[in-house]
Amino acid sequence: MEWLDHLFDAQPLLALFVTVALGYLVGKIQIGRFTLGGIAGTLLVGVVVGQLEVPIDDSIKSIFFALFIYAVGYQGGPQFFHSLNRRSLNQLASALLMCVVGLLCVLGAAWLFDLDRGTAAGLAAGGLTQSAIIGTADSSIAQLHASPEAIKLMQTHVAVGYAVCYIFGSLGPIIMITWFLPTIMGWDIRREAIALAQTLSGGTTELEVGQFDAAGRIGTRFYRVEGSGRAVGRTALDLDGELSEAAVEALLRDGRAVELEETTALREGDIVAVSGEVAALERATGFFGAEVEAPPDFQLVEENRELILTHRELHGTTVAQLHAADVKLRHGVFLTGVTRMGRELPVLPGLALHRGDELRLTGRPADLDRVQARIGYRIPAAAVTDFVFFGIGMALGLLVGMIRFDLGGVPVTIGAGGGCLVSGLIFGWLRSSHPRFAALPTGASNFLRDFGLAVFVGVVGITAGPQALTSIQEYGTKLFLMGVGVTLIPQVVVFFLSYYALRIRNPIEILACVAGGRSANPGFAALLDKAGNATPVVSFTVTYAVANVFLTLWGPVIVGLVARNATP
Repeated sequence: MEWLDHLFDAQPLLALFVTVALGYLVGKIQIGRFTLGGIAGTLLVGVVVGQLEVPIDDSIKSIFFALFIYAVGYQGGPQFFHSLNRRSLNQLASALLMCVVGLLCVLGAAWLFDLDRGTAAGLAAGGLTQSAIIGTADSSIAQLHASPEAIKLMQTHVAVGYAVCYIFGSLGPIIMITWFLPTIMGWDIRREAIALAQTLSGGTTELEVGQFDAAGRIGTRFYRVEGSGRAVGRTALDLDGELSEAAVEALLRDGRAVELEETTALREGDIVAVSGEVAALERATGFFGAEVEAPPDFQLVEENRELILTHRELHGTTVAQLHAADVKLRHGVFLTGVTRMGRELPVLPGLALHRGDELRLTGRPADLDRVQARIGYRIPAAAVTDFVFFGIGMALGLLVGMIRFDLGGVPVTIGAGGGCLVSGLIFGWLRSSHPRFAALPTGASNFLRDFGLAVFVGVVGITAGPQALTSIQEYGTKLFLMGVGVTLIPQVVVFFLSYYALRIRNPIEILACVAGGRSANPGFAALLDKAGNATPVVSFTVTYAVANVFLTLWGPVIVGLVARNATP
C-alpha cells in the first residue's frame, strides 16, 4: 500500500475521485430492499481512504458544499415560498413540528449523555438524514474560539456521528411509514391511495399495477362528416364543448385544406382531423361519422411544450378548473404532465396547480402560443445557465454567511452553506416568478447538487479518516442507540400531533408529511411503492421543501446551544 500512499500524496485529487467512484459503487449494493446510497457510501469509503492521511485542501470542501446547498435552495425555493399559504398551513405546521421535535431530541441527547458539539451535530445529520447539517455545523465549528486540535476533533465527530446514525436514519422512516404507523391505525396504504386518487379524479377508476390509462394518451384521428352525425352546420369551437377532451384541428374540403376560423361550419363530406385523448376520440364517431385514413401527403404538426406557471390568478387552480376555461382559449391544447420540484404529479382533476410548476402541454404551435401568454413562460429546449445571476447568487450567499450573532454567549454564523441556502431559495423563487432571469436548468442544478455533495462528503471522510476509527470505538454503540431515538421519536410524536391537533386525516397525506418533514427520501420511495400511484407526491413536496431549509439550519443552532467542546 506504500505505492498508493505516495500516489495519493502526489495527487490528492486522485484520492478524492477514487473515493467518490467507489463510494457510489458501495452505495448501490442492495440488501433486501435497502441500499446505503451514494452519499453514505462515499463517506465510509472516504474514512477508509483517509487512513492514508491524504492531504486535501479544506477550500475544496467549502466550495463544493456551497454549490450543493445553493442548488438545493434553488430547486426548493418556488415550493418553499408558495407553500407559505393558508391552504397548506397544516402540512407546513407538520413539517415545522418535525424539525423542532428532531432538534429537541438531539439537544436532549447531548444534555443527557454530555455530547460535544461535533458529536451532537453528527447525531442530527445521521439520525435526521440531513447531509447538509454536516456542512453547516462544520462551518460553525470552524468559527469557535477553541484550539485547532479541538476544532479538528469536533469536525471529525460530525462525520462519525453521521456515519454511525445514518443507516438506521434511512431505515427507520421506511419501517414507520410503510409498516408501524399504518398497522396501528389499521390502514391499507394501497387501498387508501386508490381512494385518494378517485377523490382527486372525481371518481374515475384507479388502475392496478401493469395497467395503463389509454385515455390519457393524446392521439389524432380522421373522420368523414356524415349527414347522420351531429357536426353538420356547426363550427369547430361549438363542437369543442361537447367533445370535452378532443378538438377539431384541421379541415379538408374537396381534397384541399381549409383554414379553420371561428365561423367556419362543417359540411357533409368534409374530412376533419380530431386530436385528443383516446377515449374522447372513440366517442367522436357519433359526432362526425366513419373514421377514415389520413389523406396522402397531409401533415398536422403538433408540439410538446414545457411552460412554467407564473400567473398569480392560476395559483391554486385545479386541473378541472383549468379545463373548464374558455373553450376558445383552450381549443386544441391538452395538459399531459405536471412537474413540481423535479417530481411528476398525477394529472388528476382535483390536482391544485402552484406557481413554479412545470406544465407539459400538447397541441399545434399556434394554439400553444395563444395559451402560453395566459400561463407563463416557455422553458426552452436548449436551456442554458444564466451565469450572471448564478454568480450574483453565490456571491450574495457567501456574504450572508459572513454575518455573525451570539447564541447563548457563543458567536454563531450560518456560514457559507447557510448563506448559499438562503440565496438559492430567493433566486429559485425569482426564477419561478420571472423566468427570464436566473436560469439554472434542471440538469445543471441536479449536477451541482449531487456532485457538490459527493465531493464535500468525500473530503469530509478523507480528512476525518485518521481519527474516525478511534471515535467510532469510543461512541459507536451508544451513538447508534441515540440515533435510533432521534430517528423514531419525532416521527411518532409528530404523526399523532398532525393527526389529532392539525387534523391531517387522510392516511396518504399524513404519511407523506411524515416522510417530507424528515426529508426521508428512502421512506418516501417506499411509500410510493406501497401506494402504487403518485398521490403522496403533492404533500411530500410541500413538507420536504420546508424540512430541507430548517434541518439544514439546525447545524449552527446545535453548535451554538451545545456547550461542550471536544477534548483532544
